[in-house]
Amino acid sequence: MRSPRALIPLLSICAAAAVVTAAATGASIEGLPGGGGSALADGAATSPDAVTIKAMTWNVCGDAKPGCPLGAAPTRLTKEIAQRMRETEVGGRKVTTNAVLLQEVCEGHVRAFKKVERLSTWTWAFAAPPKGSSCSNGQGRRGVAIGTEAPLVDAQPTGLPGREQIALCGEVPSWATRVCVTRFEAGGAEGRRKQAAALAELAGGGRVLFGGDLGDTPESPALDPLYQSYAECDQSGTSRSGASTRQDWTGAAVAKTDYLFITRSAAVSCSVPAERVKASDHRPLSAVVRYR
Repeated sequence: MRSPRALIPLLSICAAAAVVTAAATGASIEGLPGGGGSALADGAATSPDAVTIKAMTWNVCGDAKPGCPLGAAPTRLTKEIAQRMRETEVGGRKVTTNAVLLQEVCEGHVRAFKKVERLSTWTWAFAAPPKGSSCSNGQGRRGVAIGTEAPLVDAQPTGLPGREQIALCGEVPSWATRVCVTRFEAGGAEGRRKQAAALAELAGGGRVLFGGDLGDTPESPALDPLYQSYAECDQSGTSRSGASTRQDWTGAAVAKTDYLFITRSAAVSCSVPAERVKASDHRPLSAVVRYR
């Protein structure tokens, strides 16, 4: 078993660290802090009930920077994300998601989700590095977000090794599942390996669903700590594989850098759109995960 690694709680680094949650009460997301420890203990005395989670992870490229098709059109991008959540495809079937992990998303997008009818009763959590970039068009900070149809609690960010890297994790008690999202920096492989090891420690050994844009391909040794402990939804057996998710400027899929990791005992079906996705420079990765 891996020895625990020192992780850096962002809330202790900077009081302005971006954790905001919006529960089904309809409260505004500003000023509602996440907090507390894990609500789910590994190795619980009783087995949790079976549950099916229909999840999607997507780097939505939400800021107005080169390569982000809708970064300068936040209203349109919000609609595209909401539509994809309402109807994605997994295993040839149309699926409505009940959990979403977003990267390079702006605070403004998350605020807007609260006004979308189906998503207004979801719980949303957003986090950004204390010194991270701001989005254009008054959309606030750029970071990562979790949205769940069932109540999400104790959502809080933790610093990962490297420059301004974070993971956001929370618990969904009714699913008995820990959910995390992150985006690794595009630097060296050794840095990403340290981030992967820290992420594995954060996810823990219970029922988990986590992922995001990890900035590397499946065969990279940098991702060993994750593949050694969990199953990735798009791998083939023990082979580290999966459909490409990152697109080049022509819209062609060129590499898999987006992942959904789950508990090994779960059954999963996973899909990536075969056609170009015009809303981002990444294609979403969607999965139906059945925890027994």
